[in-house]
Amino acid sequence: MAEQMNETVEEILENEDTEKENKNNSEKKEKKCSKKEIDEMKKELEIANEKLAEQTDKYLRVVAEYDNFRKRVAKEKEGIYSDAYVDAVKELLPILDNLERAVSFADSGNLGEGVNLTLNMMKDIFAKMGVEEIETDNKEFDPNFHNAVMHIEDENFGENMVVETFSKGYKKGDKIIRYAMVKVAN
Repeated sequence: MAEQMNETVEEILENEDTEKENKNNSEKKEKKCSKKEIDEMKKELEIANEKLAEQTDKYLRVVAEYDNFRKRVAKEKEGIYSDAYVDAVKELLPILDNLERAVSFADSGNLGEGVNLTLNMMKDIFAKMGVEEIETDNKEFDPNFHNAVMHIEDENFGENMVVETFSKGYKKGDKIIRYAMVKVAN
């Protein structure tokens, strides 16, 4: 019996040693795996950082391009306005010249002829610029084109008909430059 006990004790001790050895081996494997995993994670982190740097660079370039675009458009817009203004004034300068000539004709008695020439030139310039007169004669009042400054009751005219034009209105395409000031019948 003592012999059996010794064998049992030896078996138990051997099992404990085997378990300790297995535990140490598994811990070493875990350490090796975790070190391997850490290396892989470091590589993944480096790749992610490179992608982040690349995306950040792209973002900064897009922001810079947009800022340049915005500045260029603002500059072009300012230039377009300035050019249009200069072109309009340039078209009106001959009228100034003709008015000065008309004044010089006043001494010779041909003032009416000089003013008439100037008026015709002004109409030609407006036609070139695409500016049209808003029609008012025998037209029904339209608040999109007319500004009623007076109302009268007159049986000779229909209701809401323009009776008299105080100042002509002008438009370019669909854009109103100045509304026609009119008197309207009720």
